[in-house]
Amino acid sequence: MKKKSKKKENGKQNTSSSVKKGSLEITRSGMGYVSVEDMPRDVLVKPQHFNTALHGDLVEVEILKQNNAGRIEGVIKKVLERKQVDFIGLIRFQQNHIFFLPETERPMPDLYIQPNRLNGAKNGDKVVARLTEWDVKKRIPEGEVVEVIAQDDLNDLAMKQILLQSGFALNFSDEALEEADRIVETITPEEEKKRKDFRDILTFTIDPVDARDFDDALSIRKLDNGLYEIGVHIADVSHFVEPGKTLDQDAYERATSVYLPDRVLPMLPEHISNELCSLRPKEDKYTFSAVFQMNSHAEVKNVWLGRTLIHSNHRFTYEEVQEIIETGEGLFQDEVLLLNQLSQQLRKERFRKGAINFSSQEVRFILDEKKKPVGITIKESKASHQLIEEFMLLANKHVALYIGNIKIKDNPIPFPYRVHDTPDEAKLGPFITFARKYGHTFDISSPEKIASSFNQMLQDVNGKPEQHVLETLGIRTMAKAVYTAENIGHYGLGFAHYCHFTSPIRRYPDILVHRILQQCLDGNPVSDKKIEQKCRHCSERERAAMESERAANKYKQVEYMSQFLGEEFDGVVSGVASFGFWVETIEHKCEGLVSLFAISDFDDFRYVEEDYCLVGKRSGKSFRMGDKVTIKVVAANLEKRQLDYELILGHWASTEHKVLQQTNGKNKKTAPKTKRSKK
Repeated sequence: MKKKSKKKENGKQNTSSSVKKGSLEITRSGMGYVSVEDMPRDVLVKPQHFNTALHGDLVEVEILKQNNAGRIEGVIKKVLERKQVDFIGLIRFQQNHIFFLPETERPMPDLYIQPNRLNGAKNGDKVVARLTEWDVKKRIPEGEVVEVIAQDDLNDLAMKQILLQSGFALNFSDEALEEADRIVETITPEEEKKRKDFRDILTFTIDPVDARDFDDALSIRKLDNGLYEIGVHIADVSHFVEPGKTLDQDAYERATSVYLPDRVLPMLPEHISNELCSLRPKEDKYTFSAVFQMNSHAEVKNVWLGRTLIHSNHRFTYEEVQEIIETGEGLFQDEVLLLNQLSQQLRKERFRKGAINFSSQEVRFILDEKKKPVGITIKESKASHQLIEEFMLLANKHVALYIGNIKIKDNPIPFPYRVHDTPDEAKLGPFITFARKYGHTFDISSPEKIASSFNQMLQDVNGKPEQHVLETLGIRTMAKAVYTAENIGHYGLGFAHYCHFTSPIRRYPDILVHRILQQCLDGNPVSDKKIEQKCRHCSERERAAMESERAANKYKQVEYMSQFLGEEFDGVVSGVASFGFWVETIEHKCEGLVSLFAISDFDDFRYVEEDYCLVGKRSGKSFRMGDKVTIKVVAANLEKRQLDYELILGHWASTEHKVLQQTNGKNKKTAPKTKRSKK
């Protein structure tokens, strides 16, 4: 009989030593856990084994053993990538030494600051400091002061903290700024010869009223063959931002601009984004273009891709274009109306071929001169927005289609596609069951049929009470769009090929697309073996930017609603969990939590996951997504970015009373009396 290998020793199971890659999470208590993709449980790392790693860092962890509790333990061998190097905190002078004390949610050591790296900071100042050096042999890491913060501006401090916690540097490196400042805007004769000249063709931009950089423009003219030539012209950022330079590296690290309610953290320095590459009116500009010849039915007959020169004749706002569309009158009215007609035909055809028509609303805060919210506006997608959207989608699709047909030694070119997978089956099943309760059926025989079923449902619920809940839950069944070299198509848009080509000022993948496209047009495509790694980085930074934007919007919601403490508002249940439900006010679109504890006196509520609701055990009263309720604002915590609402029972209390009496004739219990709070 073969002797078994020794698996256990003193009750512990040995795990063969191996090094894995993962992200470190440090709890508030100071213990660390490394999340590794191919392992079912996180790897426990004790603080003495962090090896200079900080919360969020990408690390190599060596797995050592499994402890008595069955937890796998390890030690960090190497920090591969820092999530965050800039931190907010206080400067402290202690005898002959200077330290930076970080104000972070997760434990980290103080930084030692040399006197010549204070950048004007004094003892007790609140600053942004950067981790510059941490030799594993040294117990204390070193840093430098990047910026001194005005302590009386709580909003500025909060916004910067949000950006730093997501790993975004607040400033560009001096080298990157110097590189940007050295770039000149001159249109050279040599460069003119390489480009197609569109400067004599009617061209204009359409952007938000407060936009400062204009990265796309449209040109339009009628050709002698009866077709219309529509040019989609994109700022040629890749002409100015060269691979391998510090400017390019800084842009790659950010990978995206971040849009907060009161500021933009740009991907590129202002000299690039707002001057050199911004397609400002009455100026000659370098662009990269997708030019389409199409008939009056918006059928594309020919596509040309390449570098161009343009001269924008006018800068439109969305509101100005919308007025022309609605009234039929205004500057360049014939061209604007034609573009609108073609865009609506493109849109109709896109949905016919399987794109999913989820509606969208964008909440924007009206800010005073101190950046405090004084009002809220709802931005809806109108024809003017759809005009730009459809032509940008068309350009993105055809660039990806062109690249997708090119091979290097029979292999596809490594390329950053923008992909969107089919709905998650685990989420889709419960949603279909839920939608059936409202009379909606789904054909799940193919992805195309699922998309068609979604569109039919969205059309049928338009204007009905259940519209909000079904749209919200429907979106949650969808996968997240990401960048990857593996082209699986874009399910939500109904495109087999898709990429991001149209916003290189604010998205790094678009710069990569421009570079690869030019290589292909030159007949010299290069196989970038690191493209998938770059795609993962850009996808991760995009998620971080979205999290920052959500956190900043929540901060502004709390700041805005703090003026209404004790007041009542109508709202809609926007989410449900085992510990309570969220309500979004109809008037302000601000979301707060009604805790289960706050309503526990009135009934014993249980969470019914498949129905997305809380149900009262005695009364049968339910709170489900989409229900209209009245709430009172009872707490607004800026530090936690949290709003707490109290349910105003009103009519429900008397309704519960009747239900309880009818449930059992012998049951004499009545619901507690409630007082309606005064405004």
